[in-house]
Amino acid sequence: MHFSFEARLRPAAFAALLALAAGAAHAQSSVSIYGLVDMSAGQFQNAGEAKLKRVQSGNLSTSYLGFSGTEDLGGGLKATFALESFFLADTGGAGRFGPDVFWARASNVGIAGSFGSLRAGRASPPLFVSTLLFNPFGDSFGFSPSIRQWYNNAKGAGNAVFQTPLIGDSGWSNGVFYGTPKFGGLSANVAVTAGEGGVNKGPNYGANVLYFGGPFSATLAWQHVEANGPGGNNLTNFAGFDHQEAWQLGASYDFGMVKLFGQYGQITTDATLEVKTKNAQVGASVPVGAAGAVLASYGESKREGGVGRLNKTLTLGYDHNLSKRTDLYAIYMSDKLTGFDTGNTYAIGLRHKF
Repeated sequence: MHFSFEARLRPAAFAALLALAAGAAHAQSSVSIYGLVDMSAGQFQNAGEAKLKRVQSGNLSTSYLGFSGTEDLGGGLKATFALESFFLADTGGAGRFGPDVFWARASNVGIAGSFGSLRAGRASPPLFVSTLLFNPFGDSFGFSPSIRQWYNNAKGAGNAVFQTPLIGDSGWSNGVFYGTPKFGGLSANVAVTAGEGGVNKGPNYGANVLYFGGPFSATLAWQHVEANGPGGNNLTNFAGFDHQEAWQLGASYDFGMVKLFGQYGQITTDATLEVKTKNAQVGASVPVGAAGAVLASYGESKREGGVGRLNKTLTLGYDHNLSKRTDLYAIYMSDKLTGFDTGNTYAIGLRHKF
């Protein structure tokens, strides 16, 4: 005679078993909701532009909302996904700017295990990751000299002739992204994306190597770009565009009393007129007590080819942690560009992670 397993258990025992099963299933998969809201107020001025008194979103870190999760597939494998959208906290608008795509920060699905991680969709390219890791202001599009001189396409009145930002944006779409497991302090990342027609000539591909070993850290990153992204520079700005290549070296050393940063790299755009841009940055982070840090970064970006331009940006700041999730900051930035008046920015801000 057949007896179901449920029928052989008392109701209380069966309920307890169901609860345990639900707990086990929950332990095998998870979904997280997280994000960051960054607001600052003050005087904002790029080189060659008027002074603006404003309240702005996302200058130290771009405000965003994210959803991510994993599922245990067994055998040491897990499935992953990430959906992350930028937003403008000052207006409630979506994206980083008007025509931005909705899931601009990330939209990918993948698998991870002892072999590393493999994702498909939209994610940050390796060069962008290296750039934000080796300067004291991280991924700040508003204040970091490194991010501004490599990626920010809104640097002031001189941008039409200066054109330093990379083509391809700080996020790559239609891509496959592979990250190796860590070997001691060493790891690497590779990204390949499809051009998919239109004005895009072909694929993008890039890679980086990262080393974190005690107080010393370093990176080498490279990319080849033929396809546009929704942000950053546009390949149509270069008549006869064929491709763009960029490489970067970065390093940092933490002495305890101060952490030093350095970066050097080059962007070469192959077009009717070859445009070569050399970027360099030095920076420092000095702890103040248990909760604060003085931040300083100086960057130079020199454009060669056609109309030569030199951009010099100095940013000084103080960041104070009110908790593990909330910090206050004050910033001063001087932005200089050949042939244009100096821009001076003063701002105070509040950043909250959740």
